[in-house]
Amino acid sequence: MSSWFQRKIRSFEAFAIDVIFGRAEGTAATLFAGFLQVLSFMFSGIVQARYWLYRRRIFHDQPLGCLVVVVGNLTVGGTGKTPVVEKFAAALRDRGRKVAILSRGYKSKSPPFWRKWINWITHAAEPPPRIVSDGKTVLLDSEHAGDEPYMLARNLPGVLVLVDKNRVKAGMYAIKKFGCDTLVLDDGFQYLPLKGRLNLLLVDKTNPFGNGNLLPRGILREPIKHIKRASYVFLTKSNGQRDLELEELIKKHNPHADIIECAHRPQYLQRFGAGADEKQPLDFLKGKRVGTFSGIAVPESFEKFVRDLGGSIVFTRRFLDHYRFKKSDFESIFKEAIEKKVEFIVTTEKDAVRIDPGMPCPVPIYYLRLEIEILQGAADFNEAVERICFPGAAALP
Repeated sequence: MSSWFQRKIRSFEAFAIDVIFGRAEGTAATLFAGFLQVLSFMFSGIVQARYWLYRRRIFHDQPLGCLVVVVGNLTVGGTGKTPVVEKFAAALRDRGRKVAILSRGYKSKSPPFWRKWINWITHAAEPPPRIVSDGKTVLLDSEHAGDEPYMLARNLPGVLVLVDKNRVKAGMYAIKKFGCDTLVLDDGFQYLPLKGRLNLLLVDKTNPFGNGNLLPRGILREPIKHIKRASYVFLTKSNGQRDLELEELIKKHNPHADIIECAHRPQYLQRFGAGADEKQPLDFLKGKRVGTFSGIAVPESFEKFVRDLGGSIVFTRRFLDHYRFKKSDFESIFKEAIEKKVEFIVTTEKDAVRIDPGMPCPVPIYYLRLEIEILQGAADFNEAVERICFPGAAALP
């Protein structure tokens, strides 16, 4: 594929995102929005028909006989699932559970189509799930595991991380092969074949449901009323101020769900590449001239962290979510960084896992480490895990 064609595709993707988020104006944007609205109505019908089939038991879920914790959301991207999954898995591990995280491995490199076709023609045995971590060693890189599974594997010793689109198969594999008694389904709210004992729904408090439309006109994967399927609702990216209107909407659709507010808090800056063991406190940013780059769903929140910590952003580069960086991208970034005399470059942890670790860095790169902090609904995260996963005196089986 030519570079010209790739640029055109990226330009169209950026235009489509601007239309969805209401940032694009003009006749072309209006016409395209109308086209997307028609597709959105069709998508809504398909989604609701699928849930109806599962509710009527025409399609069957497959309970696996162990604790299954589902973490997900109603929208695409940007609610901060990975830190929540990490904290839950770590807390369950520390309580003596044998935990496996099951992920579909979004944007990971899967076997080529011809290999799948040959397996189907020859009725070959279905390959086992990809093991990102066996609890002791990280076995795959971010390209083959996916960004989030690789991050979780790297940050969670003692926890298995498996990748497979068929998470029923992955769950059975984790139980039989590794003796797991607890499964955490990453981004699994829409994965109905595996029934969750606990459904944790994450809602981005800064942009809960976008424009209220389903894909592709909006950012909703399913209607807002499906909040009713949640056991607990986590309001992420909270500033500590209650949003009574949002809470009322949640209670309208699910009066029994507990609401827990949490925030993503920066912890420290971690050096990338040469000097990767170097950590710097957050005040290292104060008064510094820095450049930033990111390929995440909501880059504004990351850039706000940098500014709030005192960094002076001289330039910023934004890429599409899960974008695979190329050598030319960094050549351009480093060139601008040197021209504008920045002291170092800051990115996100999720972006850092997509950078070649052997890449020379003429300007230092640091990534910002974030963790979840409970603001309301529990004294701290461990209390939230205790209350959700271990109610009463006896733990769930």
